[in-house]
Amino acid sequence: MTLNARFIGIMSGTSMDGADGVLVDFSGPRPLVLAAAHQPFDAALREAFGALQQPGPDEVHREALAANALAHVYADCTATLLREAGLGSEDVCAIGAHGQTIRHRPGQYDGIGYTRQSQHPALLAELAGIDVVADFRSRDVAAGGQGAPLVPALHHALFGAAGETRVACNIGGISNISILPAADSGRPVTGFDCGPGNALLDHWIASRRGLPYDAGGAWGASGSVNVALLQRLRDEDYFRAPPPKSTGRDLFHPAWLDARLGAAGELPPADVQATLGALTAGAIAADVRAYAPDARRLIVCGGGARNAHVMACLAQELPGVSVQTSADFGVPVSQVEGIAFAWLARQCLQRAAGNVPTVTGAAGPRVLGALYPR
Repeated sequence: MTLNARFIGIMSGTSMDGADGVLVDFSGPRPLVLAAAHQPFDAALREAFGALQQPGPDEVHREALAANALAHVYADCTATLLREAGLGSEDVCAIGAHGQTIRHRPGQYDGIGYTRQSQHPALLAELAGIDVVADFRSRDVAAGGQGAPLVPALHHALFGAAGETRVACNIGGISNISILPAADSGRPVTGFDCGPGNALLDHWIASRRGLPYDAGGAWGASGSVNVALLQRLRDEDYFRAPPPKSTGRDLFHPAWLDARLGAAGELPPADVQATLGALTAGAIAADVRAYAPDARRLIVCGGGARNAHVMACLAQELPGVSVQTSADFGVPVSQVEGIAFAWLARQCLQRAAGNVPTVTGAAGPRVLGALYPR
């Protein structure tokens, strides 16, 4: 099947700060980003999706309205991308739209469980005038997989190397790693979610200082890590569970943090921020040591790559490993996941597998996504 090589990928992650979109040309040997855009969520939409992370009254109605609002955010992001690239809707094959994860519980019920990414892809197709591919995670879950992470295949294409094992790490609301063995090793690509990324860090600074995030990690760097609190935070079964595994705000939410802070007494708020940064970095580093002991390079993307405190903690935890960002390899840190969902949309339309079973634990390769024609 011959396709137009231009695709849009739009990702709104567990940080719930907005939608990151890219317009990508796949006609060359590497994806070429023609335009990139960020469309922020307003306070009402952030609050709506935050409330939907936990059970509450009238959920179906509230979720439907939030999904409609998200379609408009994605459509605005798409319009910006087209304008920046000087292209029209007819010049793009499809939009790969991730949606906003509101529940992620694979394997928990009858061995299958479910995952829910809220959005209204039919409305997005109507607004944008472009085919939309959505619901990427459900097919992997139906095949017994975790439905996440789905980015390792692209991580391998962008950052893999013939002569060394590397680890790609995305730090969004949740952190995950892709273990990229040396191409000549014969070992498969693996990966999984490590634990919290920015979700708890953002929550804490918002609740204490009224800021959406800790710019550059400056507030966290001003505090001191509280060892006792860090030990309590690390005493969580998820960190000890073997892969394949994935997680989200279903587990690492404000109430989870509050329960552990209650035993800590009154701590300086900056010390809590510093400790949360150490938790994020420590969970990633522990998994690198356990599952990629021969790795010599950690390539970080996502919003957490801009947190100098977390990056410094990673470097301290992983002596002998070069800690870099995806920008050092020509891919801005905010673009990697958008490129991935543009690629997944392309895979879907080509009826090619989008998952990596050695990552998700699915029964085999599966075509991911559902098509909503324009």
